[in-house]
Amino acid sequence: RKEFVDLYVNYVFNESVQKPFEDFKKGFLRGCPAGSWKMLLPVELQIVLQGHTEYDWKLLEKNVMYRQYGISDQTIRNFWTVFHKLPEEKKKKFLAFLTGSDRIPAYIQENFTFIIEDPKVKNPDEFYPSANTCYHILVLPR
Repeated sequence: RKEFVDLYVNYVFNESVQKPFEDFKKGFLRGCPAGSWKMLLPVELQIVLQGHTEYDWKLLEKNVMYRQYGISDQTIRNFWTVFHKLPEEKKKKFLAFLTGSDRIPAYIQENFTFIIEDPKVKNPDEFYPSANTCYHILVLPR
């Protein structure tokens, strides 16, 4: 019985999926050459492919650039006060709103920047904040 179970498990988990897996691997490696990935640990590879899952929100605040705003403007101070009080999940949703992804790419975490810009509208109360995800610009009415 043990030999039968061992052979059956080997067939189900290895032999029966070998051809489909080889086809998948061939297609995957055509689009994502993995030769240099061998030097990465699994955790490092996951960060490269998916981005960081841990955030330094204070570093993010430090790296922001402002257009038509100063760092001491009341709107900016209010924004950061509210932002830092948000739960982690809402901060990630903000990041998704701003960039299109709730993760910061692995290669730019320390240098990730975005811009907060004043749209210079006549009546700012009639406008909602908006984002340009391609250029990481948050348009924040006063």
